[in-house]
Formats: sequence, structure tokens, C-alpha cells
Amino acid sequence: MSYKKNIFLTISGYLFLLIPFFLITGPFLSDLALSIIVILTLVYAYQNSMFRIFKNKYFIIFSIFYLYLIINSLFQNQNFDSIKISFTYLRFGIFFIAVIYIIKNDNLVLKKLYYLFFFIFSALILDGFFQFFYEKNILGYPLSVGPRVSSFFDDELILGSYMSRLFPIFFGLVIYFEKEISKFQYIICCMIFIFSEILIYLSGERAAFFYMNLSAIFILIALKNYRKLRLTTFLISLILIFSISILFPNTKQRVFNQTFEQMGLSSDKKLVLFSIQHNEIFKAAYNIFKDNIYFGVGVKNFRYECKLDKYNTSNFSCSTHPHNSYLQLLSELGLIGFFFGIFVLILFSKTIINHFIFKFKNKIYYDDFQVCLLASILISLWPLVPTGNIFNNWLNIVYYYPVGIFLWSLSKNKKL
Repeated sequence: MSYKKNIFLTISGYLFLLIPFFLITGPFLSDLALSIIVILTLVYAYQNSMFRIFKNKYFIIFSIFYLYLIINSLFQNQNFDSIKISFTYLRFGIFFIAVIYIIKNDNLVLKKLYYLFFFIFSALILDGFFQFFYEKNILGYPLSVGPRVSSFFDDELILGSYMSRLFPIFFGLVIYFEKEISKFQYIICCMIFIFSEILIYLSGERAAFFYMNLSAIFILIALKNYRKLRLTTFLISLILIFSISILFPNTKQRVFNQTFEQMGLSSDKKLVLFSIQHNEIFKAAYNIFKDNIYFGVGVKNFRYECKLDKYNTSNFSCSTHPHNSYLQLLSELGLIGFFFGIFVLILFSKTIINHFIFKFKNKIYYDDFQVCLLASILISLWPLVPTGNIFNNWLNIVYYYPVGIFLWSLSKNKKL
């Protein structure tokens, strides 16, 4: 291995490994690490005439979408953020290509990632339960109203989102390295699986709790050899969640009671999707789309358009984003932008269908490790749930992190 290649892989590899840790601290360090990886990748590719690594059909699809973002922002921008977000969005596509190359050329990076997740999830569980029982975590961060556990995230109530989105990757890594880890480690991992689901419930993040159950069900259906492991840990966690709800009635207030109340399921109120607040925001987003069918109002411009009288029809109509990825694509990028989102969803659905067709024939299309990575991607693409801003840096890092690992696994199996 050449000196330049070794330096590139060492720095990029460690930054790739540190991203899950940096995500706990907020978007700055994680985005900085990702950006450095991107810069190093471009410099290395240029110096070694290796731009062939970008000849990847998924990167081409991404590049077309990126080009549309640029064009849309140049004509639809109402603020500098719109142009900045669009121009810098390219880094996420280069990042997943970089991840493929890093893992291909460093056969230890995934093993190191397994140990990192082992440490992070263990620390979050220990600290999270400490916060739940003592109302402060080890750093003194207080338990949020609810009660809602936030652990090291403090007043950023995204512990559940973080764990639910990265959990399938960790589960997949345990499967991938099962033969290389000790029996004691394996037992600890099983305990981590159980208590991770409980902690997500205690975080009070309803979308995260749904994601956790969605990924669990998908993995149970799609796995070939480890269904007993996932079913056992899943059922034990549900039993313990039920027990905690009885012992600590306030824990179910937000996840169940408040959800049923907001949807009109526990009263004589009119039934609504998610909540009245969400319904009003969705209506505003749809009305904005109807007036801007083809190109939308531009990246990150929903927050300005929804303030107009014709869209701001109630106290709940306006927000920083439409709280649903596909409605955000419709309102901010129009039918053209929405087409890209639907195209990716259809492409993903097609590959899932292929997997189940092969599974029905008792053949392997995706191995169990890949199934877990697909579960992590499924969470990002699932349409029927309130979501964050699709142009949020923190979320995009979480979106694209498993994509690079999954595409590496395809290239390893020559399906790419």
C-alpha cells in the first residue's frame, strides 16, 4: 500500500468511525468529519486519477438530483440558506462513495465500528437509565418533562432518533462478526438490544419508537438465520416496556396517551392523522404545492411561504418545515423533486421485493447483514410518519451513513 493511500485511509477511516460519536455532540463535529472525508477523497482521487470510483449508478442518480437542487435554488431562492444547502449537498453523495472505498481497502474498519457501537450503546443505556431513576445523568443534565430521557443529548430530545436509526447497523455488525466475538460479548450485545428498545421508549420520541418497531418487524420477516435472536430480544423488550408502563404510569403518557388523544382515538373528537397540528402543517404544504406544482417554492422556503395569509389558516399551519419528507419535496421542490424521492422509494421497494421472492424460493438475495442495513435505510424512506427537515445536516449524515456501508456490501458481492 502506498504511503499516500495509507494516510488517506487512516485519516478517513478514523473520521468515519468517529461520526457516530460526533453525532451525539451535535451536527458540527459530525458534519466537519464528513466534510474532511469528502475533501480527502476528492484530493486523493485527483492525485491518483481515480475518478472511476464515482462511476456508480447510485451516485449518478444522486448527481442528477443534486443538479436539480442547484437549478431550483438559483431560480427559486428567497434566502442564502437555500443556495448554500443546495451547493454543499454534493458532499453527501461523495461521502457514501468514500465509505465504499474506505471499507474496501481497510478490512478492519467494520470490526472497529462494531466495537465503537458496542461502547456507545452501552454508555447511552447506562447513562440513560441513570438519568431516568435519578433525574439527572452523570453530567448533570436533567430529565426532561414527560418524563423524557435525553442522556448526553441534554435538551436536544433526539436520543430515540439516534438509537433507532443506528440500531439496525449495530445489530447487523453483531451478526457479521458473530463468529469472532466471545460468548460473553454476545450475551452483553443481546442485553444491549433489549435495553436499547426500552430506552427509546423512555425517550418519549414517538416516531423513534415506531421506527424501532418497524425495523424489528422488517428484520424478523427478512432475516434468514437470526430471526430467533431478534424475536427473543424484541419480545423481552416489549414485556419490560409493558411492565415499566405499569410501574411508572407517566412513561406511557406521551407515547400512548397523548398520541391517542391527539389522533382523536381516546375521545369524541374527530379522527385525524397524527395530530391536529400535523394535519394543519400538511394542509399548508399541500396548498403551497398546488400553487407551485412543478418546481415548488425552493429549498428551505416553506418556512417563509407558510406565513402568507392564504396558507396560514390556523395557529398550527406554519413551521420551519412540513414535518414529512415527501410533503417537503412536493412543497419545496415540486413534482420534479418529488419524482426523485418516489423513484428512490420505488427502487428500494423493488430490491426488497426481489429479496422476498428469492427468500420464498429458499435462495439468498441479500444476506442477514445487508438486511439490517436495509432496515436502517427503510427508516429514512418510510413515508407515513412525521419527520424532520430532509435538508438538516444531522439527519442527512444519519441517512447516508448506512447507504455507504450497504453499497460496499453490494460491491463485495458483485451486485453493484
